Amino acid sequence: MLSIIGLITIVVIVALLISGKVSPIVGLVLVPVVGAFAAGFGFDQIGEFFTEGTTKVAGVAIMFIFAILFFGIMQDVGLFDPLINKMIAISRGNVIAVAVATVIIAAIAHLDGSGASTFLITIPALLPLYKRLKMNPYLLLMLVGTAAAIMNMVPWAGPLGRTASVLDVDVTELWRPLIPIQLIGLVLLIIIAIVLGYREKRLIAKKASLGEETMEDQISDATIAEAQLAATVIEEDLKRPKLLWLNAILAVAVIGVLVWGIIPAGFAFMIGVSIALPLNFPKVQDQMARIKEHAPGGILMATIILAAGSFLGILNGTNMLTAIATDLVTVLPAFVVPYLHLIIGIFGVPFDLLLSTDAYYFALLPIVDQVAASFGVPSLSTAYAMIIGNIIGTFVSPLSPALWLALGLAGLEMGKHIRYSFMMMWGLSIALLAIAVVLGIIII
Repeated sequence: MLSIIGLITIVVIVALLISGKVSPIVGLVLVPVVGAFAAGFGFDQIGEFFTEGTTKVAGVAIMFIFAILFFGIMQDVGLFDPLINKMIAISRGNVIAVAVATVIIAAIAHLDGSGASTFLITIPALLPLYKRLKMNPYLLLMLVGTAAAIMNMVPWAGPLGRTASVLDVDVTELWRPLIPIQLIGLVLLIIIAIVLGYREKRLIAKKASLGEETMEDQISDATIAEAQLAATVIEEDLKRPKLLWLNAILAVAVIGVLVWGIIPAGFAFMIGVSIALPLNFPKVQDQMARIKEHAPGGILMATIILAAGSFLGILNGTNMLTAIATDLVTVLPAFVVPYLHLIIGIFGVPFDLLLSTDAYYFALLPIVDQVAASFGVPSLSTAYAMIIGNIIGTFVSPLSPALWLALGLAGLEMGKHIRYSFMMMWGLSIALLAIAVVLGIIII
């Protein structure tokens, strides 16, 4: 009975998250409470489950708030602008170089972990160049989206924060084994960019010889003008070119401390924000303006993490997850269960078309972890399989709001983007899964 109530609770939450009719906070808080009441638990017990669950994820919530503030300030002051501008200048006029530069620029732009800001920086800057060289804009979107997805493994982005809250582990400890996967992923994506750039060069030459109009020719100047206008969200007077090196040293120091792990991630970013604000904005009102500008994103993510803590606290406290895992093992074929985490990882990108990020990590991951753990698979191994398998497809999913922004900036269609990018992203995801298995990051 407990497993049935638990499954109904999770299915209802997934359905609500997919439907988009309620915010994740509403579903993650109210539905488990109703499920706990149905299972015979009282207010006192549910309150204890809530306290235990939210206490475990408090550190992750704090990290998100200050990480988003820190990288928002770094974007404001123009820390990444010189690198991006230099890459654009170097690659101009060479189709293959432009494709490679797109990967590098997107990876740099996504250091803040925000898909929206990545697309706002990269699409308007590169779209006119793609148009002028008659390159396929869907190649631009695929390369930017995939590079951003690989960089999305950083601890201050959403997936690792969600996973850390589910498994009750330190988010930086979770991230460290993924650093080689990120580096290998970017190298593989650059190789893909070279191959596709070469193919693009041949297609352009062929179309030019046949006198055909390319898709790029159909993009109006008005679309490009709108995209460029969207890129000016951050005002020029926020830039601090004279403080570029100081900001760069600060950013490297914060990330270095994060990787080193000598202090909690939230504390590292808190110190970083406390230094960055007076360094770049001596006036108190300017400092408060920057906090007000970026705080909504941090608060939103933190509230979702805390709501997820409540959800997981209740499901763990009531033993619903344990009951589901125990009963699922008896239902699934015996030869499948020990490899369930890997199977889910292999189909992670297709899952992106069906499940929201919250549903995948807050609803599916706990069940898979419980089942795999019963066969001796470490929780971290299950988490890595599901993260690596799923994260590459982040920006091919219609459930990603940032992707819709990118499509609007580039004047492209969702269906054509999925057709162009899906198999490439899925293939890269499976390749990285295989590499993670070989490196021992994922245990079979």
